Amino acid sequence: MMKTTAVRLYGVKDLRLESFELPKIKSTEILAKVISDSICMSTYKAVNQGSSHKRVPSNVDTHPTIIGHEFCLELLEVGEKWQGIYNIGDKYAIQPALNYKGSLDAPGYSYQFIGGNATYVIIPEEVMIQNCLLPFEGEGYFSGSLAEPFSCVAGAFHENFRSNFETHIHDMDIKKDGAMILLAAAGPMGLAAIEYAVNRDITPKLLIVTDIDQNRLDRASKMISPEFAEKKGVKLIYVNTINFSDPVNQIKALNHNQGFDDVFIFAPVKMLAEQGNQLLAQKGCLNFFAGPTDPNFSASFNYYKLHYEGHRITGTSGGNTNDMLEVLDMFSKNILRPEIMISHVGGLDSVIDTTLNLPQVPGAKKLVYTHISMPMTAISDFKELGKNDTIFYELSEICDRHNGLWSVEAENYLLKHGKKIEV
Repeated sequence: MMKTTAVRLYGVKDLRLESFELPKIKSTEILAKVISDSICMSTYKAVNQGSSHKRVPSNVDTHPTIIGHEFCLELLEVGEKWQGIYNIGDKYAIQPALNYKGSLDAPGYSYQFIGGNATYVIIPEEVMIQNCLLPFEGEGYFSGSLAEPFSCVAGAFHENFRSNFETHIHDMDIKKDGAMILLAAAGPMGLAAIEYAVNRDITPKLLIVTDIDQNRLDRASKMISPEFAEKKGVKLIYVNTINFSDPVNQIKALNHNQGFDDVFIFAPVKMLAEQGNQLLAQKGCLNFFAGPTDPNFSASFNYYKLHYEGHRITGTSGGNTNDMLEVLDMFSKNILRPEIMISHVGGLDSVIDTTLNLPQVPGAKKLVYTHISMPMTAISDFKELGKNDTIFYELSEICDRHNGLWSVEAENYLLKHGKKIEV
């Protein structure tokens, strides 16, 4: 048997960092070592809802689950059923949206022995049956963790559609060379959406990104500059709408007073959803990407324009396996830069505090190395902390060599020299 250390959920806001024995794996299971996980707002929602969350079991108080669903791992022991298919020592990412026999159960929400915030886990057979254990051939581990959030973006783009009157078949995906706007989108998922939008084959001609936090907009503009987007054939405009007296018309003014073919909502705010509806062009599609915690959340939609102008609305909650394979391939070919999402790095012992306070922690994605003990720390703070700490000094030097971004070099240094978590 193998001992693991993990962050487990027992109920509403009840998270505990504990060490315990994993059972011996069955012939249908796989034992794996988790290397990295990134913390998702969906986990924050699950922790705040406890067993009332659709993916969290009702008996979580007596059968606690391991949290974290954006993780990358290497295999240690492969059960007989999967030998010759999955290889010991290889690197894999997990697609948590299993949809096994229609169940909503998912790693990081529903299982006692698998989740991203653990040192070692047992992968149940349904993960392999659903082809949700995905090989990753790119460098490092953090990219494998960020494949899941990027796949959510890819899935959302593929979900957008227009109705073809001649064939009555939906033309799927965003409109090529169209006008696109991402509302409240300077956060981590918005960054992924901007990066994906400007680096794939189907790109908009105009991409507007709004937010009301200038610091987030400034970081986004630094990570994915309008100059960089222009080289890809995309006119990228960042807009702070906090002082807009007439947001819909002031935003339309940036598009020659026209509406937008694709509108994405990144925050579950009623006013924002209704503004998004008003920003649609003829045959435009509104994608409600944000996940509300209120099951009664609603907003008005203009059904006159739905009928006469062909407006369409959709919403997505995660990507599928093909979406994840797509972004893993783009990562391995250096087409997408997952490192732009990362603003903080920490160890397994930083997970509880970070998760419980996630909306108040500034910046973008929070990356966790599960075998490391380290406070959740902003990359921008490495230099100051490095005055009194060798680890942070070296990490600061490495990040400076990579334009202030996390990197495989930084990951390798931390995994080698960082303080190990106590079991």
